[in-house]
Amino acid sequence: MKVSRRDMLRRCGAGFGSLALASLLAEEAAAESLAARASQYAPKAKQVIFLFMHGGPSQVDTFDYKPLLERDHGKPLPFDKPRVVSAPTGNLLKSPFKFRQYGESGAWVSEIFPHVAGCVDDLCLINSMHCSNSRHGGALLELHTGSDTFVRPSLGSWITYGLGTENRDFPGFITICPTLTHGGVNAYNSSFLPADYQGTPLGNASIPSDKAKIPFIENFDRTPRDLQRMELDLLQSMNRDGLTRSGPDDLLEARINSFELAFRLQAEAPQLQDLSDESEATQKQYGLDDPTTKNFGQQCLMARRFIEQGVRFVQCTHSYKWDQHGNLKADHTRNAREVDQPIAALLHDLKARGLLESTLVLWGGEFGRTPVAQGDDGRDHNPQGYTMWMAGGGIKSGLVYGHTDDYGYYAVENKVHVHDLHATMLHLLGLDHTKLTYRYAGRDFRLTDVHGEVIHDILA
Repeated sequence: MKVSRRDMLRRCGAGFGSLALASLLAEEAAAESLAARASQYAPKAKQVIFLFMHGGPSQVDTFDYKPLLERDHGKPLPFDKPRVVSAPTGNLLKSPFKFRQYGESGAWVSEIFPHVAGCVDDLCLINSMHCSNSRHGGALLELHTGSDTFVRPSLGSWITYGLGTENRDFPGFITICPTLTHGGVNAYNSSFLPADYQGTPLGNASIPSDKAKIPFIENFDRTPRDLQRMELDLLQSMNRDGLTRSGPDDLLEARINSFELAFRLQAEAPQLQDLSDESEATQKQYGLDDPTTKNFGQQCLMARRFIEQGVRFVQCTHSYKWDQHGNLKADHTRNAREVDQPIAALLHDLKARGLLESTLVLWGGEFGRTPVAQGDDGRDHNPQGYTMWMAGGGIKSGLVYGHTDDYGYYAVENKVHVHDLHATMLHLLGLDHTKLTYRYAGRDFRLTDVHGEVIHDILA
C-alpha cells in the first residue's frame, strides 16, 4: 500500500519527537556536570582571580613594616627560631626598602609596590598568615589543595565543583602559565573529583604569556566545521558504545565532554585571546608596552577577559622568582617591577567595569621569608607568619588584619591558617566549607579537611 508523505509524517511524528528529545537530553547530560548551580546561601562573590607569586615573597619587604627590624639590624633574634627550618640563618636583616603609609587606611607598603600602594584602600592585607610546611612543594600544594602531604583536588576544582560555570562554552577553571615545579599539575588537578573540574592550563611557566593559548584549537580553521562535527559525532558514538559496555567511567565521560567543549571553544577562544582589540590606553595601563611588565600584564588582562565570559576561577602565576635566599634587594625589586603595574591595572579595571564587587582577587605566595639573614643578602623560607591580601568579592576594604611579632617572624594576633583562608573564600562564594564534600574511598572529603574557620572580621 502506498503511503503519502503526509501520512508518513503523521504516523511517525511521535518518533521524531523522541529523537529530538533524546538529542536534547544527551546535550543536557553532557553539560549537567559543569552547569552553574545555586550557592548554599547568598554569595558575595561569583568568581575568583588568584595572583600567585611562586617562591614566597618576603612580608617584611612588601606589606608588613617592622621598624624594630631596622633598629636591631645585625643583632641576634631575641627569641627562639622554629624547631624545623629549611636552612641555617643568622642575625636580623633589615629591609633594604623604604616603607610609607598610603590611603585613608594608612596601611604601610614598601617602595617596590608603588602602583599597588595606590590601591591599598581596596585591599584587605592579612599580615598573620601561616601554614604547615617550610618546603616549596608541600607549602604550594597546601595553598592550592589544602593538603601538603596528599594529592587532593585543587581550590579551583572545588569551587567549580560547588558552583559550576556560567558559560558552558568555556572551562570553569583556567590557569595561565602554571608552574612546572613543586607539584606541577597537582596544583590545578581535580584528583578524585570528576575530571571535568580540572584546571585548563594555558601554556606553562616556560612559555611567554602571549604564546600561552587554550589547547585543542590550533589550526581549527583548516577543517570545515560541518566535517569536524561529523568526525566528533563518530568519535563520540564510539566512546558512548564503550561506556555502555564498561559502565560508568568518570575519565571517559570527562574526555567526551572535553571534546565537545573544545569544539565550542574553537569559535570563541581565538577572538577572546586576541588582545589587539583592547584599546591602546588599556594595553598601556596593563604594561603591555613595556617588556618588563608585558608578560604578567597579559596574564592579568586575560584574567579580566575570562572573568567577563563567566569563567569561575582564573589563576595567574608569576613563576618561579620570589625565592630569594640571596640577592634579595635586586631580585625582589625586579620581581615587584614585573607585577606591580599589571596588578594595579587589574584592580582599577575590574572596579571601573563593576566587576570587583563580584570578583574575589587573592594575592600571595606559598609562604613568606625570615626576618633573619641567610648569607649577606637573603632570607630563608618562613611558614610561621607572612602576608597575603584579598580585594573585592565581599572583602572588607582598607583593612590590615592580624599581626606578626615585632620582627615579622611569627603570626601572633588574629592568626589565619591556609584552611581558614579557604573556608573564608568558599563562604564569600556562598559555599559552606563543611558541607562542600565529595564521597571517595569511603569518606566524605572536603577542601579544608577537618579544619578551617571563616574569618568573619574581614567580611564587608
